[in-house]
Amino acid sequence: MKYVDTKVVFREVPDEITLAINISGCPVNCPGCHSSYLTQDIGEILDESSLNGLITANPGITCVSFMGGDADPAYIRSLALYVRRQHQKIKTCWYSGRNMENARPVLDALDFIKVGPFVEELGPLDCSTTNQRFYRVTEHGLVDWTDRFWKTIL
Repeated sequence: MKYVDTKVVFREVPDEITLAINISGCPVNCPGCHSSYLTQDIGEILDESSLNGLITANPGITCVSFMGGDADPAYIRSLALYVRRQHQKIKTCWYSGRNMENARPVLDALDFIKVGPFVEELGPLDCSTTNQRFYRVTEHGLVDWTDRFWKTIL
């Protein structure tokens, strides 16, 4: 598995300072995807060593989000479990373009998950018409947090 770049972001996971890792080799190919370059097999190897380096280089983060990785959910799970073992205070998230059935085997390693392919006419996660869902993973099950992304007009 390879990653193309990283960014520290504040909106991808509510209430968290998140290191978003953009993973290449996406097999989903959603029409209208804003990151279509991630379908290519490009970037640097993402393994425990490089992940540790990325986390160490970004002090103050409270969450690591794997943005993609749908080609190998088991590998995403192993990286998320590594974060839990080595950086216990940092939460884990996975942005997957697949449905929940494909993502279910990874849930035990995550604190958050976004599932669903991008469907242009339904809009992204911050539109109330989106088909994508964002969940907080708890010991009692999934809590839908999707509406926390929706824009409200005051």
